[in-house]
Amino acid sequence: MDRGGCQMSGGGGGGEMITLEDLESVSEEQLSDSPEEEEEQQDRLLRYWRDVARGHQVEVPTDMAEPIQQITSNNDGAHTRESVPFTLITRKEKCGEVLYEKRHYEKAHWACITVHEDTYEQSICYGFMKIMRYICQQNAAGSYLGMTIPIVTVVRTDEMHTTLSRAVTVAYYLPAPHQSDPPRPHDPEIIIEQWPATIVYTRAFTGATNELSIIHEMHSLAEVLDSPSICVNDSFIVAGYTNPAAANRQNEIWFLERP
Repeated sequence: MDRGGCQMSGGGGGGEMITLEDLESVSEEQLSDSPEEEEEQQDRLLRYWRDVARGHQVEVPTDMAEPIQQITSNNDGAHTRESVPFTLITRKEKCGEVLYEKRHYEKAHWACITVHEDTYEQSICYGFMKIMRYICQQNAAGSYLGMTIPIVTVVRTDEMHTTLSRAVTVAYYLPAPHQSDPPRPHDPEIIIEQWPATIVYTRAFTGATNELSIIHEMHSLAEVLDSPSICVNDSFIVAGYTNPAAANRQNEIWFLERP
């Protein structure tokens, strides 16, 4: 498949490094004082992403500069990050720690792409690159759609839940204004799917998302569930809430209840 930009954890050093948390707090005025400053900001963001991606053997092409800036700046402050809505059914706690939550998600449209790379991290990187371009005007509406959280990845395992399949699906929840009529992607690899209403069991975790950490978190959630057998047992969801380049990344593992 055609590869492109990403945002990942890790990566080496370099001059003029700034965190994406710093960039996301930059005001609209700071990002768009002049065309020259805007171009310099795009170049700086692109250099940062390339440095981060290099640690995962991922290339970030030059044409990702504008989508990177649009998502980082929320399209010049015109959009806020929209959370995927859900209803909390119950929460199980022990000694003040949340062991898991049971939630209900309504049916909704998601933009999805399935990627087959050598590693999980490369798959989510290249998949999210495609999704970013869709969000940033490569769609039938010709407009910036707006960022939503979490970005989720559907992973599949072997029967013993010890190995992840190379097929990883990256999915983006369409913002509320586009749910009834999702803009068609220009990229034929991106499919708009309507996911049915679902009961989800979810457990939060922090840090990197890779094959080892995902397998570990799957087993951790299964251990605290009263009846793990009521959940789908061959595919799971990893939900990312904070920027993947963040040092203390906020994630969740999701188990889907059987229909």
